[in-house]
Amino acid sequence: MGNGTSIGRVRGLGSAHHGAHHWLLQRFTAVGNLLLVLWFVTSLLLLPDLGYGTVHDWLSRPVPATAMALLIVSTFWHARLGLQVLAEDYVHTPGNKFAVLLLLNLAAVGGGAFGVFCVVRLALGAA
Repeated sequence: MGNGTSIGRVRGLGSAHHGAHHWLLQRFTAVGNLLLVLWFVTSLLLLPDLGYGTVHDWLSRPVPATAMALLIVSTFWHARLGLQVLAEDYVHTPGNKFAVLLLLNLAAVGGGAFGVFCVVRLALGAA
């Protein structure tokens, strides 16, 4: 009984004890992205025209601005999760893996922050 696979070890999430968390986060952000993109496309189709003034006025309202900020955050988070798996699977040198993951995190946080900043700026009337 010592080295066999007991049900307690099988029910665990592997040696890292958090195997399903990353997978679930990726699925949740995918569903969120799907719903938010459907909302975004429907909202754009319902606008009378796609001129800057019309879209600016639409994005200046609280609900569209909040949903757009959520779409940006969810999209960048989902992309970071997927690219992290790619880097972990295909970059084998520890130093290179660290550098790639660092750059990936900086790009994801920077891109998401810039997108949310732009939405907030439009929503508050500057620009």
